[in-house]
Amino acid sequence: MHRTTPFAAAVMAVFATPLYAQTTTPAAAPAASIAQADSSTPPASQPSASQPSDNATLPAVKVTGQADNSGDFQPETSSVGAKVPTALRDIPQAVTVVPKAVLQSQAVSSFSDALRNVPGITIGAAEGGQIGNNINLRGFSARTDIYLDGFRDRGQYYRDTFNLESIDVLYGPSSLYFGRGSTGGVINQVSKEPELKKRADVSVQAGTHDRYRTTVDLDTPITDTSAFRINAFGQSLGSSRDVMKSKDYGVAPEVKFGIGTPTEITLSALIQHNRDQPDYGIPPLNGHPAPVNRGTFYGYTDDRTIQDVQTFSARIQHRFDDGLVLRNQTQFSHYSTEARATNAASVLTGPLATSTALTNGNFTTLDPSQLFVKLQGKDRNINDHSIYNSTDLQAKFDTGPLKHEVVTGVDLSHETYSNQSFTATSPGLPSNTIGVVPLIDPPYTPRPSNVKEVATNLAESSANGVGIYANDTVSIGQHWKVVGGVRWDRYEASIRNSINSPRYATQTNYFTSVRGGIIWQPSDWQSYYVSYGTSFDPSLEALTLTNGQQNLPPEHNKSYEVGSKWDLLGGGLSVTQSLFNIEKTNARTLNADGTYTLDGDIRVRGYQLGLAGHITNKWQVFGGYTYMNGEILKAFDGTQGKVPANTPRNMLTLWTTYAFTPHWEVGGGPTYVSSRYAANNNFVQVGGYTRWDAMAAYHAKRYDIQFNVLNFTDKNYYDALIPSDGGRAVPGLGRTFLATLNYRFF
Repeated sequence: MHRTTPFAAAVMAVFATPLYAQTTTPAAAPAASIAQADSSTPPASQPSASQPSDNATLPAVKVTGQADNSGDFQPETSSVGAKVPTALRDIPQAVTVVPKAVLQSQAVSSFSDALRNVPGITIGAAEGGQIGNNINLRGFSARTDIYLDGFRDRGQYYRDTFNLESIDVLYGPSSLYFGRGSTGGVINQVSKEPELKKRADVSVQAGTHDRYRTTVDLDTPITDTSAFRINAFGQSLGSSRDVMKSKDYGVAPEVKFGIGTPTEITLSALIQHNRDQPDYGIPPLNGHPAPVNRGTFYGYTDDRTIQDVQTFSARIQHRFDDGLVLRNQTQFSHYSTEARATNAASVLTGPLATSTALTNGNFTTLDPSQLFVKLQGKDRNINDHSIYNSTDLQAKFDTGPLKHEVVTGVDLSHETYSNQSFTATSPGLPSNTIGVVPLIDPPYTPRPSNVKEVATNLAESSANGVGIYANDTVSIGQHWKVVGGVRWDRYEASIRNSINSPRYATQTNYFTSVRGGIIWQPSDWQSYYVSYGTSFDPSLEALTLTNGQQNLPPEHNKSYEVGSKWDLLGGGLSVTQSLFNIEKTNARTLNADGTYTLDGDIRVRGYQLGLAGHITNKWQVFGGYTYMNGEILKAFDGTQGKVPANTPRNMLTLWTTYAFTPHWEVGGGPTYVSSRYAANNNFVQVGGYTRWDAMAAYHAKRYDIQFNVLNFTDKNYYDALIPSDGGRAVPGLGRTFLATLNYRFF
């Protein structure tokens, strides 16, 4: 059956009443036989199958093992929201799953670029003692809420997508499953796993700005129930930013025994090395990023960030029967960082380091050509170690007419952190000042050879955590589910500074987290829910501490959410909507005398819409929209009534592809972010922008040739924001052309 007006169908799918979805035949859900009619059909044109039932409505049925869903934009399950993979419709919170097919279609390789597909996420850049991926989720920092296969991935490094099957984002406080943190939600990286199918895939990519990348994906069965898989990448990436260059590589081996048997054992590792140019962005001027060329770089050509990551994981899972599964997982990680970096600090009215420094948005009537920038060193050596162990038991049973799905478990953790900072000073300049350069057209030179570097504070910290939790999903009849859970945490942390205050501090926090939800599913294609959840943020959550916070109890967070999840067009298109309210009810706030109290209140309210799947058997979409109304309701540091940093009012992301022949496919879409503030004081505002990307690909049985244009209108926009030094902003990537060849040996 041919649908003659796919655009009209898409619009009606989003705004239609439930009656429309119930009475419309699923013409847009193609059968598996269509997807397999031509073995050279591109992955993006092979959606899931639908089969008729005895009812008037025809819900889609995914036929795994028959149709190739590797190019499908529509996920069915998520690794977050229930500790174990769970159907999205059974999670009473908003969830966005970015599948590998979307990342490949966009030629995405970095973790930050992948998260542009997730509404409600904004990017932060290097700041102070923090580098790597700094993420804000629904207006709250999520730097320590990034996970790898269910374990906290707390290292400060730049993550890559080469070994990821998907990125799953759960919105809202979720300490029930994840312990401390998760004010705005959590982000879980889902690794690829070995399969009983031989694979040998190689990808080669080249692009403008001297961008080169290669990935390898090899999978080989060892026995009838075991397999080995290894993924690897190497890249050398330039940028439209002057001087910026990254040279990274990584390898991720994994072996799995007992595939398809009651007992499965998985051993895996991630080994990655990054050598990147740190980018601390552009300073503000007159309340906005300084009006300089987007390539302008404030630093030295030999600045560097060298990072090494080693993560080793082991998992054993035993299925006693269909109703009882026991799993134990252990992960050990080591992260090391050597940073020699420079940032643009104060904007000066003269060429001397002692010249007057502008403040509070750097407002001035002087011409930018008359201004200068003080350069400061951000040198440090960071070492992170962590070991996590998780044991969970999944049980399904009935008590009379009620059906239970219970997940209960124990989480154990031990973490250590050290940060040795350095002060770099040029002769004749004030301490921690390397140089002074013009705001317009600063020179690009190596760091002066006479710069004196002195070791300053050494911060050493450690933490031990214990969490015990239980969650029950109770099915009441065919249409209702009640979800309820509770968790108890003990988090003990300490820090010792060699110079800074506090010289020594220790905290022991106890916290009980709850989560509850009611789900109504009147039919197979629709689900409605309300939910409530809590979380907590200790002062030593990130194993760093500002003096004056050592005696404070944790901040408390709570979330209310109501939403719907629909599978429309015969199950081919998933549409999710939610209204949410997240509030940090006792935020740490700085008093006039320099002390801290838990008297602050920060709230973010909003609406979220998500789309994923097929409009027709050739047309796929993936995207979302978020409206966030953030406000600092109470604070004593002058920020009361302000908008939280890096929290835009509106965000929109959309990616769509159309396979107009069995071999040719085109795609593209916009990313829109409205204006936002670089810091909570709202002195520096960064304008909104719309960036457009595009793609064209030729698919054959053994290979794909793909062309991507990133930011094809060459929009000059600001991407990552930094609150310190008045609020700096990092320009986004200029127009970039990429050509990719994917070859499959099997």
